[in-house]
Amino acid sequence: MDLVIAVLVGAVALITVITLIRAVRIVPQQRMDLVERLGRYQRTLTPGLNLLVPFVDTVRAKVDMREQVVSFPPQPVITSDNLVVSIDTVLYFKVVDPRAATYEIANFLQAIEQLTVTTLRNVIGSLDLERALTSREEINQHLSGVLDETTGRWGIKVTRVEIKAIEPPPSIRDSMEKQMRAERDRRAAILTAEGHKQSQILGAEGEKQAAVLRADGDRQARILQAEGQAKAIRTVFDAIHQANPSQKVLAYQYLQALPQIANGQSNKMWIVPAELTKALEGLGGALGGLSQMVGDAPSQEVDSSAVEREAAEAAEAAAAEAQRVNDEVRAAEQVTSGGTAAGGAKARPAGLPAPEPVPASELLGELNSEQQRPQAEHG
Repeated sequence: MDLVIAVLVGAVALITVITLIRAVRIVPQQRMDLVERLGRYQRTLTPGLNLLVPFVDTVRAKVDMREQVVSFPPQPVITSDNLVVSIDTVLYFKVVDPRAATYEIANFLQAIEQLTVTTLRNVIGSLDLERALTSREEINQHLSGVLDETTGRWGIKVTRVEIKAIEPPPSIRDSMEKQMRAERDRRAAILTAEGHKQSQILGAEGEKQAAVLRADGDRQARILQAEGQAKAIRTVFDAIHQANPSQKVLAYQYLQALPQIANGQSNKMWIVPAELTKALEGLGGALGGLSQMVGDAPSQEVDSSAVEREAAEAAEAAAAEAQRVNDEVRAAEQVTSGGTAAGGAKARPAGLPAPEPVPASELLGELNSEQQRPQAEHG
């Protein structure tokens, strides 16, 4: 008897525990449970502690209210230019009405997948491959609008649809790669040509500016050089007029210039007159007349012996140089004659007779007589 009572008490306690367990339902956050009473929808349990009627109310479905992401497998789609491409899509959705998502459709994920595939085929079928590759945003917006309109009555909110990948056939990919490579090569060639053009233009401009600057510098240098030469000539001219040189100084300068004239490299032939003293006398007379015109008078303080000595040395040098030039002229005439005369003597070319050499003593004597004449006149 006691055993039977103990078994009954234990059974009642077990039933009470089971009843309490079935009467209390704790729903976590972001989830809603659908309760049916005797097979009919009764209510929706919100997150927190909820009480049910034991053995009468049952939980039909547990719906997750968070946003979910579903990736659909690649689907073959034919474009308007009859190319088959594989398109992967990603769907973002959330349940806004758990009762409609449970009772309006049996499997809403499968329904959304099929609706996405059919809508995608309709959209891609009206586009060619190039436009399909570049119009992803337009395709996404169209898919999102169609899916949101259709799934609204199912209690589903499609928040975003993304095309993950569009894979054309391998042959088309190769052609696209070749086209892209050719386009990049064309751009590279254009950039190279433009760079070469710019470099040529800059180089020409630099050469132009350099030539202008060089010409300007040369012009200024010539101007400065001409001004310097003019100033030097003016200075020499003023110095000569201020010094008021005498006749003897001018004759001495002429005698010093004679050896330099004879030693010129460009002088092929230099004829010395036979009457050198008469030439010097005429030159002295002309210089004397010039000195009288400008009021030139030799200074009494000049050492006449030193001037005569230097003039004698210059006359000797001029005579020696004249004798050397005369010998060279005779040697050239003998070479150009081309033979010898009858009797073994060398023939002379027809023309003027060779001038006679002038001794240095005669030149010195005549020069001394010319120098003594002005002194006698002044005396």
